[in-house]
Amino acid sequence: MKENIHVPDAVPFRFGKNLKKALGIAAAVGLVALLWGIFISQAPASRIWANMWMNALMFLFLGLGALFFWTVNVLGESTWQINIQRILEAMALTIPFSLILFVITLPGMGHLFEWTHTEHLDRILQEKTPYLNVPFWMIRLAIYFALWSFFAVYLRKVSVRNDFEPREDYLARVRSTSGWFIVFFAISSSMAAWDWLMSIDAHWFSTLYGWYIFSSLFVSALAVIIIITVAFRHFNILPNVNTEHLHDLGKYLFGFSIFWTYLWFSQYMLIWYSNIPEETFYYVERVSHFRTLFYLNVGLNFLVPFAALMTRNSKRQPLILVGVSLILLMGHYLDLYLAIMPGAVGHEAAAIGVLEIGLPFLYIAAFMAIVFVAFSKAKPVPANHPYFIESSNYENI
Repeated sequence: MKENIHVPDAVPFRFGKNLKKALGIAAAVGLVALLWGIFISQAPASRIWANMWMNALMFLFLGLGALFFWTVNVLGESTWQINIQRILEAMALTIPFSLILFVITLPGMGHLFEWTHTEHLDRILQEKTPYLNVPFWMIRLAIYFALWSFFAVYLRKVSVRNDFEPREDYLARVRSTSGWFIVFFAISSSMAAWDWLMSIDAHWFSTLYGWYIFSSLFVSALAVIIIITVAFRHFNILPNVNTEHLHDLGKYLFGFSIFWTYLWFSQYMLIWYSNIPEETFYYVERVSHFRTLFYLNVGLNFLVPFAALMTRNSKRQPLILVGVSLILLMGHYLDLYLAIMPGAVGHEAAAIGVLEIGLPFLYIAAFMAIVFVAFSKAKPVPANHPYFIESSNYENI
């Protein structure tokens, strides 16, 4: 059967000079913005560290979301996404590098997390000390990154090796490993959300928070996956990606944008309805002092994908998908801003200026450079994957 099906050859990807130059310019813009914030505008230290923390988290989210998407499709025995698997692999390999960005930001913990100031702990924070203390927090961070990185590197190694030495037990190995990852991810992603974001407002808590951050993480990763897929398809690097693949990616982007909205509304509505001061102060701060951004967040992350991706045809148009993906990336970056800045910086010092607009370019450049290098180190598609032919002739009826 395979011999009768023509599968176009992919054009080898080369991380060329022009692409490196473009990323170098982006990195320079980000570095200048950081230096501007430190030396020219002399932004408060809390604002500098909060921006670095926000970008480090977004960097991690993109890689972690790609690894989740890859493994959950493996467990679901899905076949359609095999032609974009190398994109998922390359994005997942950014996870170990994101640890560097976290380590760089750790000296600013005192500006980000109130609970690190042990001399100022009130009764509520004192009761949380067995969990919220620096040594235990560091241990958890190390465990998260060690296991996330292990799964990303190991699965990539098995995938690439199968290109040259096809193994009969390939699917069994990746399924088993993916299963263990999903179990760990289900626990660690929520705990990391508590540790790195919810504990910024350490007096506040939400039982939905882990799921809420996951939905933002996954939508952001899907947006980047779509942008890279469309670009690689355009340059014939992924010639077997067809309209049906894009349609499925569009459905994921639309569906999980609605899921994010559901969690956003559920969290907000329950806290507003119960009207308990210990819970409402989180939203009072954001609605009172970040009102425009608060409602813009909902507009970008819900109304835009809802209006633009509702129809079947729109999810099959590359330009629409890329446009919505770019808007959602900005939207979920704003969502992260609202999760961090009010608690870590406060409404008097928080702002959106050169620092907030320019610094992401440095992190984007670093992320894309790692992705491009990783992608160039292997074949563009896993041609020896048992489902490759089926994915290349995918037709969603």
